[in-house]
Amino acid sequence: MFNIIQTAHASEGGISVHLDPVIVTHIAGVPITATLLTVWVTMIALVILAYFAGKNPKLVPSKLQNAFEMLIGGAYDYIESVLEDKARTKKYFPIIMTIFLFVLAMNWMGLMPGVTSIGYWVGHGAEAHLIPFFYPPGTDLNITIAFALVAFFTIEVAGVTAIGIWKYGGKFINLSSPLAFVIGLIELLSELARLIAFSFRLFGNIFAGKVLLLVVMFLATPYVLPVPLMAYELFVGFIQAFIFAILTLYFIKLATEEPH
Repeated sequence: MFNIIQTAHASEGGISVHLDPVIVTHIAGVPITATLLTVWVTMIALVILAYFAGKNPKLVPSKLQNAFEMLIGGAYDYIESVLEDKARTKKYFPIIMTIFLFVLAMNWMGLMPGVTSIGYWVGHGAEAHLIPFFYPPGTDLNITIAFALVAFFTIEVAGVTAIGIWKYGGKFINLSSPLAFVIGLIELLSELARLIAFSFRLFGNIFAGKVLLLVVMFLATPYVLPVPLMAYELFVGFIQAFIFAILTLYFIKLATEEPH
């Protein structure tokens, strides 16, 4: 796991970037990290939001209900236009929308006040450093790889269930000719490369944004200059969630097409 650790020195304050896990505590020998705690809080927040958004739907919708209906309905129509199949849209819409909302909430949760700053100090003097209770999940490569694995297996299962395991496997292992065999290997490598692309794209953007915010807050006025950067990071969090979900959608579309 890759994270940024805030450090404090006896004579001068500062920040330093470490490729170390931020472990808050251990439960039964299992390390509980700050990013994992943030993911759990994000899950609880989404469940609460979904409960109140879907509670007592009215024929004449409220502003909150209307906003969610527009969001969900617009996303559903778009996914159906891409997949061009109502049954597949009904099957894969929940997971694609969940990926988008989860990654979006996760990215924005990392920008909330108190994240990275609420915790406890360990060590003394120059060795003292803060162990935060919460940390942006996107800065943890373990978290982004987990999302990449979910998207990857969803894509593969979609392809197998749509055209059958033999036809789908024929995209990657084709012995009909030397050229077809080489093309199949290239397709297989590109398929596996999605794991790296999915995970590192999200990790790199969120990690870089967090480093930039910390550096600016440390070197400049912490109450003025970071404001436009925070707004920019909100936009980046949305774009990264959108890209993650839209790539999953289009890869599902490609996986469910007949090989040719």
